[in-house]
Amino acid sequence: MASPGLYRRALPSPPAVDFASPEGKKIFVEALGQGTMEGFFKLISNYKTQSEPAYCALATLSVVLNALAIDPGRKWKGPWRWFDDSMLDCCEPLEKIKAEGLTFGKLACLARCNGAKVEAFRANGSSVHDFRNRVIACCSSEDCHVIVSYHRAPLNQTGIGHFSPIGGYHAERDMVLVLDVARFKYPPHWVPLNLLWDAVSTIDQATGLYRGYMIISKLNRAPSVLYTVADILEQIRTTALFKHVTRWLDSESTCCNTFVKLSDKEMLPALAADVCCQGADLLTGCGRLALSSGKCCSQIDVKQLNVDTENPVTIASGTVATGGGSVQEVDVLVPLCQRVPSRFCLSNEGHCIGMHPSTADVLTVLLLALPLHTWSGIKEEKLQVEVTSLLITEDLPPLLQEEVSFLREQLHFLMTDIGDPSH
Repeated sequence: MASPGLYRRALPSPPAVDFASPEGKKIFVEALGQGTMEGFFKLISNYKTQSEPAYCALATLSVVLNALAIDPGRKWKGPWRWFDDSMLDCCEPLEKIKAEGLTFGKLACLARCNGAKVEAFRANGSSVHDFRNRVIACCSSEDCHVIVSYHRAPLNQTGIGHFSPIGGYHAERDMVLVLDVARFKYPPHWVPLNLLWDAVSTIDQATGLYRGYMIISKLNRAPSVLYTVADILEQIRTTALFKHVTRWLDSESTCCNTFVKLSDKEMLPALAADVCCQGADLLTGCGRLALSSGKCCSQIDVKQLNVDTENPVTIASGTVATGGGSVQEVDVLVPLCQRVPSRFCLSNEGHCIGMHPSTADVLTVLLLALPLHTWSGIKEEKLQVEVTSLLITEDLPPLLQEEVSFLREQLHFLMTDIGDPSH
């Protein structure tokens, strides 16, 4: 016999006040007069129900990104570019999110990947006073929104961890409007800010870390390196660190695989097959430049992504299967720089430059993105001074400096999320 299922839950009141109730409407009108509902209208214009029971983080983020009018740079359906929770899979596969949900750190990372500026605060690094001030500031503006990660139990609600955007604030009552994206369960509701803070100040059992809140606003930069990758590569190759990296790679391998000159149409799939294997090597830590034994590259696909009308981007995708039975999917971005490669890797500056970010490019930018304290264990003072001078970002070209800063923040979010706050 089929299960009858559930139709919503009764909202525990108190402590919550249903937004659509007479009292909820009264609180709304009063808060509107106080000027602390400025962000509400853009949020409510994009408010949606999460499409899966564990998609609260994705639904919350898509509501906020659309409210901020951030262009995703890719199509949703038909010709339309629009954020939907089904598109937010760059930090975790959707199937995994569907089963396990998303953590606080990975949501912050996901927001940044999609063009948002993110200020993330865990509860143990903030206070109820700071939380209140930031809520008031965002609710008094259309330019930023607050996302809260909280446990439902302190609000007397069923369930465990949840994400929702805050839609407004009432100063005299010290209440916030929670736009619950699980609308199949609870409607939007007002709750006391102190009580919500108690719900935020809980530990996520999945990570062992405190939950928190984040301020999301529009990032004043291109949301993706797809727009600027050629320029960034040029700037990487002007750094002293890049010269050291290429010399080191040259000492490790004295030659590169030479490709027979082909037409562009024939060359790109051949290059894609090799770089996909190289990419898998970098991700798994096996091998370096040459193809590893027992590795098979298949399903090579070369396609163009029209992120805008002026700058189409070429992406090579492939599936790499190793002898051990593991499968690694690799996407390779082909820069806009127009070079005819004589060889596929970059082992010697000036005579072996390919049409994609080389191993030297990747290593250089990752070394720059590591926090400086990574090198604090170097005991020889002269060597530490030399290494530090190579890795200081203040003198980098502006575009590269911005990209390194972006990558550092992404690494910070991811490393703290897996329980290593020293990074």
